[in-house]
Amino acid sequence: MSDKDRILMCPPDHFRVDYVINPWMDGNEGHMNLDRARAQWEILRWSISQVADVVTIEPEPGLPDLVFTANAGVVYGNRAIASHFMPMERRPEEQYFKHWFAENGFDLYDLPEDLGFEGAGDALIDRGGPWLWTGHGFRTEIEAHAHIASWLDLEVVSIRLVDERFYHIDTCMCPLSGGYLLYHPPAFDDASRAEIEKRVPEDKRIPVSAENAGHFACNAVNVGDRIFLHRTRGRLIPALEERGFYVTQISLSEFLKAGGSAKCLTLKLSEPLKS
Repeated sequence: MSDKDRILMCPPDHFRVDYVINPWMDGNEGHMNLDRARAQWEILRWSISQVADVVTIEPEPGLPDLVFTANAGVVYGNRAIASHFMPMERRPEEQYFKHWFAENGFDLYDLPEDLGFEGAGDALIDRGGPWLWTGHGFRTEIEAHAHIASWLDLEVVSIRLVDERFYHIDTCMCPLSGGYLLYHPPAFDDASRAEIEKRVPEDKRIPVSAENAGHFACNAVNVGDRIFLHRTRGRLIPALEERGFYVTQISLSEFLKAGGSAKCLTLKLSEPLKS
């Protein structure tokens, strides 16, 4: 068996912007170029496949956001918790992802149906400490956090989002190898920023500007010393390179129209248990 990371992706064959469930979608209904989206997705898939094993799930007609596999659930070891989406438009994806987890050997936990939880969009394993950053405020309810902590047997650090543009924590935070943290501080409330600063040393925190956050710079895929993200500007790329990372910038403009980028298009399946 390969010792590479395993990452789940879904081809964008049925990707569209047909409804508005986040601010980025507003005004983009019907304005998505599918051929361009397919080409951008394939570049991302190929790039990641050079350093990780990419597993694909079959796209389904009528499920345009299935392409955003980060929202399938959260995986830790052999355990998984499938999402329960807040927007009704995404609810049909739930059974599809649950079936995939079960068919692929994961021990699956079903959250109570009245609790919103949107998977690895709002649950990020820290790469320095033994905890799970878990968001709430827009798409995941804080009452779900206790269930997540119990099933995964992992400390959950609850952080609150306050800017509706950053409706999942993976749009404004990305834990990186070596204990670094890429994040956009204004997306969180004061208490959450204080918690981040308490747990992550200043020299490990990499703040992202409003401009780059708006281009989904925090919505990055990190595999070892490699980072894959949408095109960005300014000093961010040099700052990452100075810390030993090799950065690949890929235009994902079609997916930004739906409020997602590189991280949203992936789900890491190989999360080893922390000691």
